[in-house]
Amino acid sequence: MKQVLNLFKLRIGVAIAFAAAAGLAVERGAAPSFGRAVVLVLAVLVASAAAGAFNQYVERDLDARMARTRGRPFVTGALKHGPLWLWLIGAMTAASVLAAAVAANVPAAIYVFLGAFTYGVVYTVWLKRRTWWNIVVGGLAGSFAVLAGAAAVAPVPGPEALALAVVLFLWTPPHFWSLAITCRADYAAAGVPMLPVVVGDARAARAIFASAALLVAASLVPAAFGLGWIYLASAAAGGAFFLLRCKSLVQRPGRETARAAFLASLVQLSAVLTGAMLDAAIS
Repeated sequence: MKQVLNLFKLRIGVAIAFAAAAGLAVERGAAPSFGRAVVLVLAVLVASAAAGAFNQYVERDLDARMARTRGRPFVTGALKHGPLWLWLIGAMTAASVLAAAVAANVPAAIYVFLGAFTYGVVYTVWLKRRTWWNIVVGGLAGSFAVLAGAAAVAPVPGPEALALAVVLFLWTPPHFWSLAITCRADYAAAGVPMLPVVVGDARAARAIFASAALLVAASLVPAAFGLGWIYLASAAAGGAFFLLRCKSLVQRPGRETARAAFLASLVQLSAVLTGAMLDAAIS
């Protein structure tokens, strides 16, 4: 069971599903019933899990060369690498898209599909081995989750949901580049052109700080479109904490400060999404 949970990257999936719930919460209009909302959020979770499994299926050769990932089930042989998994992944994706269409509407289903496709195909297959822009474009996967949730309320997302989707897009690069500094030797050994491998830790740290500053500024924008003081306080506090950790990373580039920045990015995202949901619930 532990190997299966590892395969589907459920920790990432839960964060993506949380983003969908936040998108649903902030969108103005007649929200779907609780049951339909739960089905939609679970559809996003299943689609994310399918994309995560596809990522590991495709990257078995890369994972074998990296200390962080060589214990994954397709590498160790705990799970047999074969076409049956592709059928299962395809079935999971199709079921999640269909569930989103039934529970919400076709636009929500399209966003669910686009999120899985972006991570599974655009990021994993097309970009990861070719360019350091891989994770920048891959950040769209989180944005589509927000839009899927919002589409359940209004097929055309409003400014709050669009602004929150931009936040998710901007969050991914500083989050993942911080991890990439921590695991730079692994990525270099595997031949993956993550930013720290391409430009070095010091320049990557400066890029992380700049992108984090842009992220924090963008995270305050939803307050201009109707989210209130609860959201603004949460976003500001989480953003300030993240920027402090990124500043330390610039001053002392290395594994320890990069890991601190990586963990701070999770705090920042949690603050933004939780703040958005609480604000929408109370207002």
